[in-house]
Formats: sequence, structure tokens, C-alpha cells
Amino acid sequence: MYFEREEMVRGMLIAFIARQHVLFVGEPGTAKSGLVADLTKCVTGTNYFQWLLTRFSTPEELFGPVSLKALEQDTYKRNTRNKLPEAHIGFVDKIFKANSAILNALLTLANERLFYNNGGIVQSPLFSIVGASNEWPEEGEGLEALFDRFILRYEIDYIQDGNSFDAMLQGAYPAQRPTITLAELEQLQFHSEMMVTVPQDILEVLRDIRDALRLEGIRPSDRRFRQVLSLLKASATLDGRDVVIRKDLIILVHSLWVTPEANERDIVRRTVQDRVLDPVEKEIADLTDIIRDLARSVDSSDMTDTKVVLEHSQKIKSLKMQVENIPNGNSYPEVGKLLSILDEKRKSLATAALGV
Repeated sequence: MYFEREEMVRGMLIAFIARQHVLFVGEPGTAKSGLVADLTKCVTGTNYFQWLLTRFSTPEELFGPVSLKALEQDTYKRNTRNKLPEAHIGFVDKIFKANSAILNALLTLANERLFYNNGGIVQSPLFSIVGASNEWPEEGEGLEALFDRFILRYEIDYIQDGNSFDAMLQGAYPAQRPTITLAELEQLQFHSEMMVTVPQDILEVLRDIRDALRLEGIRPSDRRFRQVLSLLKASATLDGRDVVIRKDLIILVHSLWVTPEANERDIVRRTVQDRVLDPVEKEIADLTDIIRDLARSVDSSDMTDTKVVLEHSQKIKSLKMQVENIPNGNSYPEVGKLLSILDEKRKSLATAALGV
């Protein structure tokens, strides 16, 4: 059971159906690799490849060793058995450690599902690469093209809600893991691509989002906008629908930013949410961002400073009143989680104030 990871699980499922790639970025110990490994176990019958890159990794680690028998015939050919070119799902941890010797082949495989071996072209069954990293790629490292291949990108934080943290420590796991076969997943992929329609009003919202982002200096490529259609269709398929609706667009907050700068991600999130969420949902989303930032601030603050403790306590009291005054808040599960986070941080501040 992975707490506070519902968005990431749904994102991976959508990526699998849409045959797209997904990236997770977060501090060590945020369950990135565990989440990927466990979810892929739910898809039976697939070839799964997992590898941890370092700056010293060689192409052999991902694409297979050079065949010695082939070399005897003056042929340079890799043995790709049980390697990434023969996988349906590939998980590459520390993916931005990829060096130039790996990068070109990885880009071609990710973009075209092709692997060049001995001068020939091999069609790969790969439908999704899941990448993970502890940090975003830095500008000037030559990783822009690789970063762009990930149509979905998620930043994973440590668990914020105290009750979820307690449940994680107690090992609250489901009694049975749900499964889906490769054949069933391929049927969903076909349904998503061929049977789901995107209405004109959704296309108009996409155009509105594009125009709004341009005014902010953010210009996702036409290719990326074309690719996000597959995400919208996959979202509808996952919910059992044949038509994309407005709420499917919310996944674009994890897709339409060009660089990982926090300000750019915030602009994309607000731009999408303003056009997708109803007023109450928008208020909850805004408060969620504020409360998560406050929680991080509380965790990193000097609790021996009485002034800091008092300021945080006042902010928590004010935010709690705002959350409690959300219209029909009881019907939104997110409201209870926000109140739990605020109560947890209030207790931490109270403990600090008492000097315990």
C-alpha cells in the first residue's frame, strides 16, 4: 500500500494504456522504485526490465553484451535477451546519469520503439519506460531531449499526513494484489487509441490552455500537445468511458511544462486548474499547495525560535478555518486529509512550545 501516491499510480496506469513514458523525481526513500516494481507486477505476462544507472554505466547494461559468436563471423551484434529492447515495461533508475554512449540508443528506443542492431532495425515491444531520479536534470547537461521523452512527470514528496505515516509504519497492505494480463492491457490500449473520441469542446480547452501558456512564455511543442491526446483518451478508458471529458484534462498539470523550474510548473498547474476544476475543487487545490508548503516549512524550521513557532501556529489556525468553511467539504476526501496534516503540524508546534 502506497500512501499519498494515488496520483502517481493513476499516472502510471494511464501511461501504460497510452503507451507513453513517465518520470518520477524525488528524494531517496520516497518509494519511487518500490512503486514501479509493485505496479508492474500487477501486469502479468510482460517482460520487465529494471536497471540502476551510474555515470560509469555502459550500453551493455541496458542493451545487452556484444555476441562473441557473432564477432567470430565479423558481425557486431548485441544479445538483447532479457534487456531493455525486449521489454514491455522498462524501469531505469537514476536515468539522468545516462552518458552519451547510452543516450542516443535510449532516445531512439523511447521515441520510435526501434533498436538498431548489427545495422538492422529491431522493433521493440516496449510500451513504457518509467524513469526515476533524485533530482531534475540541470540545464546544459545535454539531457533536454531525454527529459522531453517523458510525457508525464511527477515530483514525489515524503508522506505529509500523520495518519498515512502511521499506517505506512504499521504495514497496512491489501490482502490481494489486483492483476491484469498483457492481453487485457493490449485490449485497453487498442480501445483507448481507436474507440475513444475527443469532443470539439475539449480541443477548444486545449487551444485555450496553449494560448494562455504562450502569454506566460511557456511553449510546449506541437508534438507534446499531440501526445497528450493519448493521455486524455487513456484517462477516459481507465474510467470506463468512450469520450474524453473536462476532468480528464487535469493530468496535464504533470505534462505541459517545458522545464522543471518550480515557477513554470506552478504556472502550468494554475492554468490547467482554472479551466478544468469547479470553484470548490479549485479552492481545495489552492489550499493543498499552501498547506503542503507550510508543512515543509514547519518541518525545516528552528523550533527553538518562539517567534517562528507562533507565526506557524497562527497560519495553521487561519488555514484550518478556511478548510472547515469549504462548501460541502465533507463530500471531498481531500478536505479530511488537509485537516489531518494541519492537526499533525499543530501538534508538532505545541510539543516544541512546551520544550518536550
